[in-house]
Amino acid sequence: MRGMNDLMRQAQQMHKKMEKVQEELAQKTVEAQAGGGMVTATANGQGDLVGLKIDPSVVDPEDVEMLQDLVLAACKEAQKKGKQMQEDEMGELTGGMNFPGMF
Repeated sequence: MRGMNDLMRQAQQMHKKMEKVQEELAQKTVEAQAGGGMVTATANGQGDLVGLKIDPSVVDPEDVEMLQDLVLAACKEAQKKGKQMQEDEMGELTGGMNFPGMF
């Protein structure tokens, strides 16, 4: 029975550490750019988009599609980087084991 109690305690400690890492990731940010820096998207370590900057020189009413493409590309890349940061940090905590649904 002692082994089971130790295992439960370790699981609780890991859970607390994971919660702390999740909180820290929400505060960290990554940036991604498109169009040579004309559009910059910022995401947090959970992959949530938290900021967007558009250089006014790229705003052309005659070519809205290009701006839309740049915004979409920057947002996708920022979210990808944020999620990668999350996977990296949680991987360190879990020793590289992947727990489905955990993050």
